[in-house]
Amino acid sequence: MIPGGPRNARQMEMMMKRLGMATENVDGVEEVIIRTRDKEHVFKAPEVTILTVQGVRTYQVVGSSEVRKRSASTSTAAGPAPSAPEPSGPPEEDIELVMAQAQAERDEAIAALEATHGAPAEAIMQILSRRGAGRG
Repeated sequence: MIPGGPRNARQMEMMMKRLGMATENVDGVEEVIIRTRDKEHVFKAPEVTILTVQGVRTYQVVGSSEVRKRSASTSTAAGPAPSAPEPSGPPEEDIELVMAQAQAERDEAIAALEATHGAPAEAIMQILSRRGAGRG
């Protein structure tokens, strides 16, 4: 629970609505595969939620994954893509979203995303509740 934050699901839902946020659970998901250049992260029967904020959809996948090497059949025919440095920390889109929605500095947005395990909606609510966001 976020100190000073919403105490129940209805309060959280109302706060999210004020921020222009909506969530949608995706039912019946059997598998999610995230493919990188040389690995696959395979989630069996994960919980998948779509967070929509101002028309931008973010997918959250929750569950345990099995990491395995990519087989030759799942690699691209043109060969591997050029190597890019692996980003550290939360995705840039999430950082920008939290900064915009919570009117937060970059460091504060990153800290909130890390504290909420990368959940943008929770990070926004955490920052707003710390400030006593009862502006209404």
